[in-house]
Amino acid sequence: MLVLSRHRDESIIIGDDGIVITIVEIRGDKVRLGIVAPKEVPVHRLEVYDKIQKEREDPASKEKPD
Repeated sequence: MLVLSRHRDESIIIGDDGIVITIVEIRGDKVRLGIVAPKEVPVHRLEVYDKIQKEREDPASKEKPD
């Protein structure tokens, strides 16, 4: 894992696709990030991504509406 230090309003760029992550706010133990990425690059919180992957592996695990 690469660990970088950044201050508020500072950014990092990932790859040549122009993915930019900016520190928007630091409040206590929480950091708000702004992410600019091409539309074809999905951006999810890890817990959401994990749920999507689980549903792809086992479509029967999806919650069914009442």
